[in-house]
Amino acid sequence: MLTALARTATRRPLTVMLLWGLFLLLGFGLGTGVFARLSDNVPEVPGTESESAARYLDEMDPAGSSITGVVAGTPVADAGLRAEVERAVADVRKVAGVAAVPDPYATPGMIAEDGHALIVPVTLEGGLDDDAEERTLDAAAERIREIDAPDVHVSGGPLLGLQMGERAAQDVKNAELISLPVVLALLLVVFGGLRSALLPLVVAVSGIAGAFLALFLFSEVTDISVYAIQVTTMLGLGLAVDYALLMLVRFREERRTTEDVVEAVHRTVAAAGRTVLFSGLTVAVSLTGLLVFPSVFLRSMGLAVAAVVVIDMLAALTLLPALLARFGGRIPPAKSPGNGEEEGRFFARVARFAARRKMAVLAVVVPVLLVLALPVAGMSIVVGDARQLPADSEARQLQDTVAAHFPPGTGVSPVVVVAKPGTDAATADRIRALAPGATTRELPGGGAVIEIRPPGEADGAEATALVERVREMRGDAPVEVTGTAARLVDFRQMLAERAPWAALTVLAGIVLLLFAFTGSVLLPLRTVVTTLLSLAAALGVVVWVFQDGHLAGLLGAEGLGALSLTAPPLIVAIAFGLAMDYELFILARMREARLRSGDDREAVVTGLSRSGRVVTCAALLLAVVFAAFMTGGFSPILQIGLGLTLAVLIDATVVRMLLVPATMALLGRHAWWAPAPLRRVHDRFGLREEQTELPREKVPSGV
Repeated sequence: MLTALARTATRRPLTVMLLWGLFLLLGFGLGTGVFARLSDNVPEVPGTESESAARYLDEMDPAGSSITGVVAGTPVADAGLRAEVERAVADVRKVAGVAAVPDPYATPGMIAEDGHALIVPVTLEGGLDDDAEERTLDAAAERIREIDAPDVHVSGGPLLGLQMGERAAQDVKNAELISLPVVLALLLVVFGGLRSALLPLVVAVSGIAGAFLALFLFSEVTDISVYAIQVTTMLGLGLAVDYALLMLVRFREERRTTEDVVEAVHRTVAAAGRTVLFSGLTVAVSLTGLLVFPSVFLRSMGLAVAAVVVIDMLAALTLLPALLARFGGRIPPAKSPGNGEEEGRFFARVARFAARRKMAVLAVVVPVLLVLALPVAGMSIVVGDARQLPADSEARQLQDTVAAHFPPGTGVSPVVVVAKPGTDAATADRIRALAPGATTRELPGGGAVIEIRPPGEADGAEATALVERVREMRGDAPVEVTGTAARLVDFRQMLAERAPWAALTVLAGIVLLLFAFTGSVLLPLRTVVTTLLSLAAALGVVVWVFQDGHLAGLLGAEGLGALSLTAPPLIVAIAFGLAMDYELFILARMREARLRSGDDREAVVTGLSRSGRVVTCAALLLAVVFAAFMTGGFSPILQIGLGLTLAVLIDATVVRMLLVPATMALLGRHAWWAPAPLRRVHDRFGLREEQTELPREKVPSGV
């Protein structure tokens, strides 16, 4: 298959480039339409009690969504301001699709006790389609913003989702403007030539276009989260550079032994192409764990990111060979290690040191990683609110203004208790008595809605405890709980129930793929253990920074007491896949050296000496991409960006350069062991890198 792809790409390079050019136009043309379709309904989980209660309310009490305006910074009792607010309220009431706008001067609780702020709530009609709702939101929000006051902000409800989508689009644009020039500069340093440096960027741009197009297509059938744009774009850009870097390094090596550019391309695809293929498959398999969860958000993210990985893989296996066939003759071959190439000598020294001092390396590195991982034990997740946005965003400014002028809990989403027909009065009374100020409204058919406002945040400990208390005391009564806190409780329960199955699915797939790649049953197990160590360490640092608040200010963030519920599952799934990416880079070279020399110990050293530079450069480039997405200030993306940056750097340096040779030396020749029946299966069906006639280069000893 790979040989056929390589021959097609080299026979018709212009056709392949034209097809990818059309794909780019489609991705950046049609695909960017996804920015208008992003959703912030992350915690909804089909089949849960909170989702069932919300659906019941939609059927029985189809009230529309609502947004909130706040006017502050001046005495609101001023006659001129009051007249202007009343005119704005009257105008908003006339907007098509608006159901109600209470007079803030005549409604209790709408004016702050200090007299310097007021709230203007706007309720929309139920049953509006997306276009009509967006027109209503724009018209109502714009009219409120026209009020002449120092601080006027409008957000909440569906408007918050739109504002997050706009922020996502801007953050992606800024991150690309930052990361692409830096990546190009680093590639120039790596390859020493503009032509070689530009080729990975061409593949990377294809990955970005693929990210947009994949998300747009998925948005036709499911909700796409506001977080999807940054996550898929950063991964699409980073993996594309990784794969192109691996292929280009191998191409330059092949050019040492042949002047025929087309033949060098074929050898590159036959050798490094298999590593790219398996790498793409392992990353995709790592993301299949997200499909085990019933959450629409996690499933859509898993499918979208897996699609982007496949697009990157195809670009590296088709577009890059076509570009190399067309322009590769002007790319100089790699220097021979015999000429004193220091990169190979350095990594060979590191590998020999780790292999000789294997117990000392394990005794130092493993405890350090475990200490970094300790905060994970206290990790907590929340749905989050506008505090996750940067301080200059309108939604954040609205929330900060309300918090500064109104009592705690103002505007906090309530715990919504749906008492269906048949609920006895005593049960309803006990529920209302759980917190002061509970309100009740009747539903058609004899049911009722009891709204209880928690004393703290909408998804804080008090709110989730309130949900659990209602569910404990309802007995057999037909009572269901929904709202932000209830969705969080159900989401946490979903994670706890499905996480073991997700882990089992991923581990089984990874073990099978690594067995097919190496023919060993111990190497996959060793790989999983070392990868989990680096992953836990990275996640522990994220908890320490964003949950506990240590050094968060350096990233333009703050400690929020918990992580966004989106961050941990995405960090775990993506970082695990990326770790497998680098593992395959190294194992491919180790296996190649072992088959050539038959020396297990020297195969480890040779494998690291030939792959260490590629892995280190790839990790550095990927870290640059992830770090660029940390400039936007959106807390969930900061968490994901920091987690992935640390995971990549820890894995590509500490784990791959120290733990891998140490554990390989500890296992010795048993590292490549498999039972005889499995060995026969691998000999018959297993896939491996094809051998190419490279010269038998001696790895510099250096020690």
